[in-house]
Amino acid sequence: MPRTTPLDIDWAPDRTSAAPVTEQIVDYMCGRIASGAWPIGSRLPSQRALAESFGVNRSTIIAAVQELADYGIVEGRHGAGTRIVSNTWSLMLPGAPDWADYVSSGFFKANNATIQAINRLEFDPTKTRLGTGELDPRLFPRDMWRRVAGEAAAEIDALGYPPPEGSDALREAIAAHMRDWGVDCRPEQVLVSSGALQGLQMISVSLLSAGSTVYAEAPSYIKSLQVFQSAGMRLAGVPMDGDGLDADELGVLLDGNGTADRTAATATATEREGTRRPAPDAPALPRNRSGIIRQDGSVLYTIPTNHNPTGVTMPERRRRALIDACVAHRLPIIEDCAYQDLVFEGPTPRALKSYDETGMVIALGSASKALAPGLRIGWIVADERIVHRLADVKMQMDYGASTLSQWVFARFLTSGLYAEYLGRLRAELRRRRDAALETLERLFAGRARWNVPRGGFYIWLTFDEPVRMGRLFQQTADRGVLLNPGDIYDFEGDNALRLSYAYTTPEEFAEAARIVAGLV
Repeated sequence: MPRTTPLDIDWAPDRTSAAPVTEQIVDYMCGRIASGAWPIGSRLPSQRALAESFGVNRSTIIAAVQELADYGIVEGRHGAGTRIVSNTWSLMLPGAPDWADYVSSGFFKANNATIQAINRLEFDPTKTRLGTGELDPRLFPRDMWRRVAGEAAAEIDALGYPPPEGSDALREAIAAHMRDWGVDCRPEQVLVSSGALQGLQMISVSLLSAGSTVYAEAPSYIKSLQVFQSAGMRLAGVPMDGDGLDADELGVLLDGNGTADRTAATATATEREGTRRPAPDAPALPRNRSGIIRQDGSVLYTIPTNHNPTGVTMPERRRRALIDACVAHRLPIIEDCAYQDLVFEGPTPRALKSYDETGMVIALGSASKALAPGLRIGWIVADERIVHRLADVKMQMDYGASTLSQWVFARFLTSGLYAEYLGRLRAELRRRRDAALETLERLFAGRARWNVPRGGFYIWLTFDEPVRMGRLFQQTADRGVLLNPGDIYDFEGDNALRLSYAYTTPEEFAEAARIVAGLV
């Protein structure tokens, strides 16, 4: 039987806020529904009553209720008014409300609703994934795989636990591969992880203190994760320009002595770059307890090559400036090299780790982006003391990365197959990028601006006029297109999309982009 409990409204929109009134009302109503204060089945007051309660025009209420309907949260029925039909819990845990307290109290923080929806919808074969961070499965080197798999079947006679640091063969192969990135390292400085993301998890729980600050580009891939936040750390955004993370602004932020100073520094960068970035809040923090990273608790996370999500590649002069700034401020660096092998225009730049003379850079690599995410193979290159510490943590996590996956990737690297495959892959990615740029020029010229990446997967598209990203995400998903809104990577709303040309053919990209353009 429908609920008839009156819905309490003891709130009114803030007329002085920069947020539109409609957006404030939608956020308020979503919060009441998500908290359970407005139960599923409840009927909303009439539009007139809502308008009076919120002190707004009926047209504003109509727009807000329509947006809630687009999200699938409310539903209007002829003669029965508008009722609440869904909330987060009913979607995630149908029939199991008694587990709510347990679910909300775990160590790992939950992703926001958009990211959870993306993670779920990426497995829906009816959706065209226009922003996904994965290579098109149709580009997988099947013939090479069959050859290597056959060799594995013939040569592997046992699959026992591997050393926690990784197999000797793979560590040697990775050390040799790092020389292509300008990094001269020994196998003893390499640790194999179950994907680069696990490397970040191990660093967050073993090398950094709770309450410390992680600086990152704004926007940044790490903003879409909860790895550091779950370990009790703060994220602080550093402005970017056309050359990547702004090393001068990072220095200003690190020199600041409080929020006011940092706010002013960020505002200066905002005026120069024409984009809005928030001021990070990074007070002085106690020293790290691990004894390995001995800073004030701060660390820099950066993706200097084929940046995720913007696609920007940092030139050599900026890399040197960034290293100099971090050395001057004794700020350790976590360098994510996930896309280092995927430069298809111009020479591949040296990794930041190649400039490291003090052991302050921890470099992360991955087989997921170029070869196969299902291998779950990543690696860390760092000071041997860090490798030993992380190996102990990895032993506690999973007793080492998959022995079979390690063997396969080592064989790809040492046989020359990986280098041969990369040559073909880079050419195909460049072809797809060029076709995507032509599509954007045809559909979005005069309505948006975007960058031209030198490699990787991504084009960062920013609309010239405000777009309600939540509504666009829902409506494109209803039409079979899955988007990655820019605000899941940024420190505030940025009116942008992360587009990927790596997962779709040029024809699929063009059709999906046409749907987006029509809705915008």
